[in-house]
Amino acid sequence: MTAFALTPQQLELCADVKELGAGELRAIAESGVEGSVNRELVKAMGQQGLLARLFPGVETGVPTGDAASMDLCLLRESLATQSTESETALALQGLGSYPVLQSGQDGQVRKWIPAVAAGDAIAGFALTEPDAGSDAAALELAAERDTDGWRLTGEKIWISNAPEADFYTVFARTTEGAGSRGVSAFVVPGDRAGLSGEHLDMVSPHPIGRLVFDGVRVHDDELLGEADRGFRVAMRTLDLFRPSVGAFAVGMAQAALDAAVEHAGSRIAFGGPLKDQQTVSHTLAEMATRLAAARLLVYAAASAYDAGKTGLAARAAMAKLFATETAQYVVDSAVQIHGARALRKGHLLEHLYREVRAPRIYEGASEIQRTIIARALYN
Repeated sequence: MTAFALTPQQLELCADVKELGAGELRAIAESGVEGSVNRELVKAMGQQGLLARLFPGVETGVPTGDAASMDLCLLRESLATQSTESETALALQGLGSYPVLQSGQDGQVRKWIPAVAAGDAIAGFALTEPDAGSDAAALELAAERDTDGWRLTGEKIWISNAPEADFYTVFARTTEGAGSRGVSAFVVPGDRAGLSGEHLDMVSPHPIGRLVFDGVRVHDDELLGEADRGFRVAMRTLDLFRPSVGAFAVGMAQAALDAAVEHAGSRIAFGGPLKDQQTVSHTLAEMATRLAAARLLVYAAASAYDAGKTGLAARAAMAKLFATETAQYVVDSAVQIHGARALRKGHLLEHLYREVRAPRIYEGASEIQRTIIARALYN
């Protein structure tokens, strides 16, 4: 596979996923409540085998390793063109569970990963805090040693699937004053005593919430990786998922471009279709060109990850940065071409307009991606 063409098998995967997204999954997604976990949707994705694609070998009961970055990107892009709710549900399942898959002890992997793949367990990724967003090394959630485990005390915010998840990957401070080298990762069941939370009403329709830890007990076998090495756990997952955020953005941008092309070709204004107005046709051309470039950057970053090449952080940062910024431009331009009808509640572009803003912030804001890229120029 090159960055310029997909294989027949990959094209077939995209077609199958789009068909699922446009049919059963979209109908279930639209019946859900915005901002809440749609367990029926997640279960349907499990039954259709989409979630299992995140965990190679899970059908045998024992996952064998990470999914290919390219497969993850194709899944997210294809779903996003049809149902952003389905795409987000899949992505959040992967983001919350991959630290367990990659760094968890065997018992935790066997307990949680098959359940996530089947759509029976909801996962959450709990990294961000009120005073530690992009600066993840500044985490303050305290993990104090307590016999054969730790006690977690503090708060997390902007957390995926909170407070409804069945388990969370939680990053906490185990050594004071050590920056990123004093953070540990834990898997924490959602019903653990002392853990509470609330939904947050967001512009985008994702299930996002706040978590409060009041002396929450975690055991030694719930540590992910090594103590004080949790930052590596987070970065390993984010390095895999960051290009796929770009793929999510590409999928949304494609849906917006398709809508704009259809509307401009059929809408009559000033004696002819909108597409005959040079300002509209040139805007469409710019949208299509930026989208094509974004897709290539995403595919190139994913291919480099799968091939084990160097410079992955910068490649992933470029892909996420350019794709998410491009999606913002394409969706906004599509709204402009449609006019007021695109602002009406329930319109595809009204939905995309609310959805497209968040990816420029989460999993590393655009400014952080530029910092990563700039640093790489001198290494």
